[in-house]
Amino acid sequence: MTSTKFNVGGVLLDRPFKIRRLGHFGFNCTNFDACVKFYTELLGFSIADPIHFGARIEDEKIRNSLEHTTGYFTRHGTDHHSFVLFPKPLMDYMGGRSKRPDVTINQITWQVGSLQEVTGAEDWLREMENPIRRSGRDTPGSNWHVYPFDPDEHINELYYGIEQIGWDGRSKPNAFRKRGFHAKPDLPQISEYDEIELAKAEGTDINEGYRFEHGLEGKYDVAGILLPRPFKVVRIGPVRLFVQDMEQALSFYRDRLGMRVTEEVTWNGHRCVFLRVNTEHHSMALYPMALRAELGLSPHTTCLSFGVQMGDYKQLRNAISFLGENKVEIMTLPAELFPGIDYSAFAIDPDGHAIQLYYYMEQVGWDGRPRPASERRPVSDPWPEALEPMSDTFGGEPFLGPLG
Repeated sequence: MTSTKFNVGGVLLDRPFKIRRLGHFGFNCTNFDACVKFYTELLGFSIADPIHFGARIEDEKIRNSLEHTTGYFTRHGTDHHSFVLFPKPLMDYMGGRSKRPDVTINQITWQVGSLQEVTGAEDWLREMENPIRRSGRDTPGSNWHVYPFDPDEHINELYYGIEQIGWDGRSKPNAFRKRGFHAKPDLPQISEYDEIELAKAEGTDINEGYRFEHGLEGKYDVAGILLPRPFKVVRIGPVRLFVQDMEQALSFYRDRLGMRVTEEVTWNGHRCVFLRVNTEHHSMALYPMALRAELGLSPHTTCLSFGVQMGDYKQLRNAISFLGENKVEIMTLPAELFPGIDYSAFAIDPDGHAIQLYYYMEQVGWDGRPRPASERRPVSDPWPEALEPMSDTFGGEPFLGPLG
């Protein structure tokens, strides 16, 4: 790393930005309709906005050959999107991303603290000659961003200022999309408040945005609230990747993006590295590609798993039962591969992606030291009905807002 320091909000850092959290994630799917149902009806993500690509495809023959030309931004909370779904054949045709068939991840997106950090990150990454897909501001979602590639050609995103969806469940109207940018913006930019005032002055009905109506009955009592499924996703991540070169991947996520290594594990001779961006034990985990076949996971993707955290242990148990009853394949993997998480299981989506279901993530304090392995809760079989608390049970980023 260079000895140069960057003033980030009055704090001197090694890079001109600081990642605060995993913001969103997504897959490009082949069995698209089935995947949309899995993530919305079964896991409970709400569609914040559809995005239609058909008009961008000038060749009518190609356009008609694609079964799906619409993707979906979905959310589990108030962020405009925390999970995105796009048709893989469409994304392959549109280009601008990896040509490797096993890179099915649409993007891995990290929140920084300001627009200034986004533009500073772009300048810094370009100076290092890190490949960048594009930058600017996308709509829907309104987040300012830059998209760097990692060494395995996964698209990462650093962003600031994602749109928030409130009590009425409506996203911004289409009229706001003219404030999209296709290159690094000049600073400063007007505030979102002023954007809304300008739209109102131009006669925009700010209440005409998209609203998702799932039409499902709320019949499960989830901590006192009736929901359409017996659990609530309250947080996303961690992301787990199979990588071709561990040192190259580690150099990108640790040295370029600034993640901190929490822990390393050697399992069956395989080196596995766990990195964090905040107080959670890990937000990103790197595994050697050779482990994919050994674990019996799908060869079609470089994603070992994408995590979704349930509100509590009871909801985790209920989620596993509910998904099993809905004919979703549930599998378990060796707990040694997931330090910082105790009880968890993996739901397999219609494309073969593994979705890690869990309720607890170990928290790391001021001294940066994880809990010693000898002091972690062992996972018993069968699972108990209830658990004794750990010192950091229910710790970490809380879920904001009502459950449904």
